[in-house]
Amino acid sequence: MPPLALYIHWPFCLAKCPYCDFNSHVRAKTDVAQWQAALLADMAHEAALLPGRQLTSIFFGGGTPSLMPPALVAALIEAAGRHWTLAPDIEITLEANPSSVEAANFAALAAAGINRVSLGLQALDDQTLHFLGRLHDAAEGIAALEVAQRHFARVSFDLIYARPGQTPEAWEAELTRALGFGTCHLSLYQLTIEPGTRFATLVREGRFTPLDDDAAGDMFGQTRAMTAAAGLPAYEISNHARPGEESRHNLTYWRYGDYAGIGPGAHGRRLSTATVRHRKPENYLRAFAEQGHGIVEQRALGLREQASEALLMGLRLREGVDIAALATRFGLDAGALIDPAKSAFHARNGLLREDGLRLVVTEAGMPLLDGLLAELVPAELVA
Repeated sequence: MPPLALYIHWPFCLAKCPYCDFNSHVRAKTDVAQWQAALLADMAHEAALLPGRQLTSIFFGGGTPSLMPPALVAALIEAAGRHWTLAPDIEITLEANPSSVEAANFAALAAAGINRVSLGLQALDDQTLHFLGRLHDAAEGIAALEVAQRHFARVSFDLIYARPGQTPEAWEAELTRALGFGTCHLSLYQLTIEPGTRFATLVREGRFTPLDDDAAGDMFGQTRAMTAAAGLPAYEISNHARPGEESRHNLTYWRYGDYAGIGPGAHGRRLSTATVRHRKPENYLRAFAEQGHGIVEQRALGLREQASEALLMGLRLREGVDIAALATRFGLDAGALIDPAKSAFHARNGLLREDGLRLVVTEAGMPLLDGLLAELVPAELVA
């Protein structure tokens, strides 16, 4: 049977960052025992529908899962091991805020079974961290990174670039410093103004102006060149790693594998079915009390919709997608997956290439990925 990934969402944060549109909530207190019961029941519900699978990765996302008591993390990992077979080299990642308080839990989290941590540094200077609404300062963040590197075999951290007024020279200096920390993985995201966020309101009010698209595009190319030269090439549009250190969990998403998602707002894809959990923590707990799990929506995915999702995810990767294999997987003609005329046109312009049996977006094409996908995937496939 194909392997499985497990995503566990912890929705709570100490504060809501102004750029964040993730499902995160600020609450004065949480009933840990109640949340443990709900998450364990949610996991058991998924396990009953996915028996006999090997679990290759667990990912604790949020929110701020580093706020979870290590004992709760250990209980969830132990339960996953009862429900499924854990791969010998299973990757167990936890997203963490780089505060001194949370870093103090890193040893206990490692003892609980976490073997990979992803730190939300976001920037390396205090002024930018204040602009981004982060609660840590630069020195605290770097200290937390050092603690993480002592306790976890694999460490990644996030940075946000293409910020208002940021110059290529400033980003070069910041990224050079980041690469010097010696982690095996970096997630480097352009600042985007998401609807419904505090930043969207500030932009609408004229309080600041986002960096223009041309400047952001230049920084995207600069980023990929610098990480490649440092031995951490981009393997996905925003993720960079030393060979063999790619996020196995995220690769499951991008390669369109099965994953169970539990916790408030978590999405899942299992056995050709899409699942969505209640977003609001209180609604999630109410659903748990009423039905024993947190699902608010589940629906069967048609073959054409699955093929579309697989293409939209897979073309984000440096490895691209095997069109013939996808066609066989979903019982469709290869010509129905990708518009052959558009594919040939973009290949002539250097934005696509064929690499053996795979269709790959080139370095020149990656900055234009959204537009390419809109043209390449036929409308009748995504309708």
